[in-house]
Amino acid sequence: MKRILLPTDFSDNAYNAIRYAMQFFRNEKCTFYLLNTFTPVSYNVGYLIENPMPYGLEDIARMNSEKEIELIETKIKEEFNNSKHSFERISAFNMLINEIKDTVERYDIDLIVMGTKGTTGAKEIFIGTHTMYTIKNVTCPVLAVPSGFEFEEPKEILFPTDYYLSPTNKYLSFIKNICDNHTSRLHILNAYYGIPLDKDQEKIKDFVDNYFKNNAHIFHIADGMDVIEAIEDFQKMNIINMLVMVHNKHSFFENLLFKPVINQIAHHTNIPFLVIPSEKRIGSNKKSDHIDIKGKEKENQDIII
Repeated sequence: MKRILLPTDFSDNAYNAIRYAMQFFRNEKCTFYLLNTFTPVSYNVGYLIENPMPYGLEDIARMNSEKEIELIETKIKEEFNNSKHSFERISAFNMLINEIKDTVERYDIDLIVMGTKGTTGAKEIFIGTHTMYTIKNVTCPVLAVPSGFEFEEPKEILFPTDYYLSPTNKYLSFIKNICDNHTSRLHILNAYYGIPLDKDQEKIKDFVDNYFKNNAHIFHIADGMDVIEAIEDFQKMNIINMLVMVHNKHSFFENLLFKPVINQIAHHTNIPFLVIPSEKRIGSNKKSDHIDIKGKEKENQDIII
């Protein structure tokens, strides 16, 4: 049984990602963890003295969070009514990224599905801020669903790679599982810079070919362009329902996610984006520090999941 984490701030964007997850896993047994984090707002001390409250601010925020999550669960069950799906509700006084990391480890989460909203006006970033921080810090796959995206079967999946991935990465099976369950065709795309693949890359390419031998898959080469351009160009020429990448130690992925791409892409990717952590990241991120909830949060808060 899969364990899927669904962070929500009770926005339409977040619920749209939940709807996608319900349809994506409609034929699989899953436990969905509905997660909301809260930090009570500060009230004027004088107001509190004159208007004593029966509960503390944290208690009130928690009760509101729990009530809203219960409503979300009820809404899901009314809309989908799937006996294969069960739900757990989590309301936490914590920063979002901290709680996501804790929940992933505590419940051995297989996948995080979250809504994302990029700065579509400025076109300066690839995906939303909270999603980027989640991808950077968690040790399990993340599926980012664009705002307003309506579910469609992932029949055509684009998998850009530089062939610097580990054949022992346990999450490669997740890609294969998607291909099996949705009868998907995998488009394996390599950006060619004029330098042939080295021996190690050739071995990984052969491994990938054999690993997906029972799934429809095609190898593609994007000649004379970088990865971002290759992805955009491929999507212009082909119908793609999902983008899949492995977050490895090489720079092209970091550039794709975190550097401004205003001059490199004409429009934002508007399809679900699945990110698989590298084997190295799976081991290294478990001991990373949390954000101090009492300190000043340094994350950009203009993007809501």
